[in-house]
Amino acid sequence: MSAASCLLSEEQFLCSICLDVFTDPVTIPCGHNFCKNCITQHWDVSVQFQCPMCKKVFERRPKLHVNTFISEMAAHCPDQQCAKPGEVPCDVCTGTKLKALKSCLVCLASYCETHLEPHQRITGLKKHTLIDPVENLEDRMCKEHDGPLQLFCKTDQMCVCLLCTVLDHKSHDIVPLKEEYEGKKAELGKTEAEIQQKIQERQLKIQEIKHSVELSKEYADREIADSVRVFTALMQSVERGQAELIETIEEKQKTTEKQAEGFIKELEQEISELMKRTAEVEQLSRTEDHLHLLQSFPSLNTPPHTKDWTEVSVHRSSYEGTVRRAVAQLEETLRKEMEKLLADVELKRVQQYAVDVTLDPDTASPYLILSDDGKQVNHGDVKKNLPENPERFSPCTCVLGKQSFSSGRFYYEVQVKGKTKWDLGVARGSINRKGKITLSPKNGFWTIWLRNGNEYKALAGPAVLLSLKVKPQKVGVFVDYEEGLVSFYDVDAAALIYSYTGCTFTEKLYPYFSPCPNDGGKNSAPLIISPVNHTD
Repeated sequence: MSAASCLLSEEQFLCSICLDVFTDPVTIPCGHNFCKNCITQHWDVSVQFQCPMCKKVFERRPKLHVNTFISEMAAHCPDQQCAKPGEVPCDVCTGTKLKALKSCLVCLASYCETHLEPHQRITGLKKHTLIDPVENLEDRMCKEHDGPLQLFCKTDQMCVCLLCTVLDHKSHDIVPLKEEYEGKKAELGKTEAEIQQKIQERQLKIQEIKHSVELSKEYADREIADSVRVFTALMQSVERGQAELIETIEEKQKTTEKQAEGFIKELEQEISELMKRTAEVEQLSRTEDHLHLLQSFPSLNTPPHTKDWTEVSVHRSSYEGTVRRAVAQLEETLRKEMEKLLADVELKRVQQYAVDVTLDPDTASPYLILSDDGKQVNHGDVKKNLPENPERFSPCTCVLGKQSFSSGRFYYEVQVKGKTKWDLGVARGSINRKGKITLSPKNGFWTIWLRNGNEYKALAGPAVLLSLKVKPQKVGVFVDYEEGLVSFYDVDAAALIYSYTGCTFTEKLYPYFSPCPNDGGKNSAPLIISPVNHTD
């Protein structure tokens, strides 16, 4: 079947219900045709079985018969479709407008497949510029000169016709539309690339934010677990100490509740009587029977007898003395328990930043002896013949760790068991390493030391004497670079020894160690960098 014949019979292919080309066309007894689905749905919701076209009513729901002729005709014209809302219709079609396939910028008209045929056959029309169908082709004409907008004025950034270039836009920078189109298209490509880059950056930012949320969640979970552990322990301690107090309070409360229950029961009984009397009074007040109201008035006008509750009250039991005595007994126990629990939580928190630290032999004083694994150092009494490099301490008996830190947090532990003297902490990379050294933050050292077996000081310049109840056997060192914090812990006691706060770090920090001289064998035990055993 030709396209022309398809066009001529197009209206015959339209369903009168959906107004579109038939889909599964069927015929009903009166001879009219519909889409199978359209007529089925129509009769499903109708009260009677009536033809939508001729209005003929059928006593029973008619059987549907496939219209093979219309089906075959529609199958031979698959591309000839009616223009739907939002689609560009053919400007030549009369009656039913078919969907346009192309628009001509010369003719300023849009054509369906049938009416486009001359542009594909006639030589003169073949030269016309065809584009995908667009509406309002008149907008592509110059409003002033009624000519096609074929050029672009770069000076005024607008589309112009040929006549515009010799009149209003004379001597302007004029280029063909295609040239400007290519340029703008390239700019759009660049813009698209920039947008894609922004999308990728934002996707990465989303991942970063999600990762931060995950880390925050992990930290929150740890904090919750720690708080549960602390408060559970404190609550258990309180419960043990207050068992007798709670029992006493509960007994007093039971007595009060029993008394209150008696009062409430009595009050509820009186309320019931009063509500009953209220109902009777309300009913009497609505009566139109004069005699009945006057006869009943004397008995209902007087409220029923009730108790005078003015002076009745339930006195709260006094627990002040009992609670005060219990609190006095528990106060010291709770304080000690809380300090221990909080210190344990804090130590557990900093231990998660444990790093592997080893001693740097290039910085070690000639008097020091380092173990092969770089984990132990003690004084050797005899000066070794070592290269006098700039990094080495001399003559002070000190050594630095190999590892340096310029951001974040780090933690390590050192065993000081059996020693009577030692220095521990962190130091700047630029510290003085030759001659006499004064340990202080001003000189780049954040340290604590032990002297005379029991004299502990934080060398804060001036030194701060530390009062420790227990002699530490293992010391933990924690640094938060950005926070400007250096803290020292008694690991076994899970207790804070001292903290440097508000420090300003601008360069690399190194772990710092000094086992101090042997002192005739009294201080011969080594300093040992120990693996961190995380507390449970």
